[in-house]
Amino acid sequence: MEEILVRAKQLKEELLDFVMDAEGDLAVALESFSAKKLSTLPKSQYASHANNEMVMDMFLTEVQIHAKTPIDLFLDSKPKLSTSDRSLVQSWQKSFIGLFAVTDIFADGCKLMNWMTAKYYVVKTKNSYESQLLSRLKNGEILLARIAPVTDSYWMFSTSISIMGKLGKPKLAVAIGNFKQNYKNYLYTDAPELLEEAWESVEEYHQAFLDFFHRDEITLPGYQLQKRLKEFQDFITQRSLENAGIDSSKSLKELVEEAGASREEIVEVAAEMGADAKAAAQLLENNQNTKMVMPDIELPNHLKKAEQVTVITHPRWGQMFLTNYHLFKNMLEVTDWRSAENSEKLLRQYLEEPEINPSIWHRLAKQYPEKLEKVLQDFLNREEFNLQQDLETTLQEFNKSLNPELPEIASVPLHLHNLFQEALIEVNGKSKSKNKSKAKAGFG
Repeated sequence: MEEILVRAKQLKEELLDFVMDAEGDLAVALESFSAKKLSTLPKSQYASHANNEMVMDMFLTEVQIHAKTPIDLFLDSKPKLSTSDRSLVQSWQKSFIGLFAVTDIFADGCKLMNWMTAKYYVVKTKNSYESQLLSRLKNGEILLARIAPVTDSYWMFSTSISIMGKLGKPKLAVAIGNFKQNYKNYLYTDAPELLEEAWESVEEYHQAFLDFFHRDEITLPGYQLQKRLKEFQDFITQRSLENAGIDSSKSLKELVEEAGASREEIVEVAAEMGADAKAAAQLLENNQNTKMVMPDIELPNHLKKAEQVTVITHPRWGQMFLTNYHLFKNMLEVTDWRSAENSEKLLRQYLEEPEINPSIWHRLAKQYPEKLEKVLQDFLNREEFNLQQDLETTLQEFNKSLNPELPEIASVPLHLHNLFQEALIEVNGKSKSKNKSKAKAGFG
């Protein structure tokens, strides 16, 4: 094992001991952070130890005490540490969690691809346990791991490795969805350009919503909303095609012919990009215009069946669907808010449910400043409550983050989009196959 890996292992142990033995603000921060993070992770007995390790490692880089991370505080406590050691520990600020695919295995480590960003990493083992673990792996297996830099050319595992095995596309898509849910801060940690593009796509979606609906809030019965959202999607598709200089009135076959490419060349390129060659050939024979190949927007059934659904868009918080927003506004418009049906239950829901984010509250505060202040004074039993000064701190008391997380409507990298589409096709194909088998058995 290389000397720097041995030293990295020693320094990591010292860093963890420093945090575990700490008192005062650092200890309080660790307890608070751990409780909050562990409550969001899988709670199976198998995952318990791995979760504790992962949360401890996340604490080292995510939390700041007096504007310093635990790593900074550790380095401050070690003034005699050599420059090289100090540089090594400081580099661990770049540690991150990823869902990795094994692409190569060698004697002292492996090569991994981060599924979220399609970036590759050489990771070397720092003990015999990790070496034995990797020796049993095969290319294509999926790992959940946190890695930390050692040199400019390779990394090390920073916590225990969770092996998920080889996953088919549907299960891999589910694993990525779970990763997104559990580790939202690590979606594109190693690709800030992708994160920037994703945030820009949220702003673009918001602007498109304004351009189409001429406002950032609409309320409709669920079934009507489904139709309008389909029209909105067609609007976005048409705009995208126009921006790309593509005539949507022409079929893909016509566009290919105009480009001077042969049918065989297009099918070959599609196959090289991972598309099904037969499907590509069929698409080229389709004489329908290009926008017909776009997938439909489908609301969940409970929204389709709802009497009223309010859609609100925000350039940072994204798109929100609320089935009782009109009831909340009605409550603020009546003389006695308590006379409104289920008013206290509604208020508690808006305060406690994470889906009701601060942008909703700020929106209501702007539209009904005096009434909302009075309602919250009564409900919270705080006569001194001042809407302008106290709203955000109150929302934080109810565990609402004041900073938006990347919304669901954000764009995803092409390789992830393709995976999700292929997984959906595979699942739908199996479902249809089962239905056909059942039908044959029933009538055969």
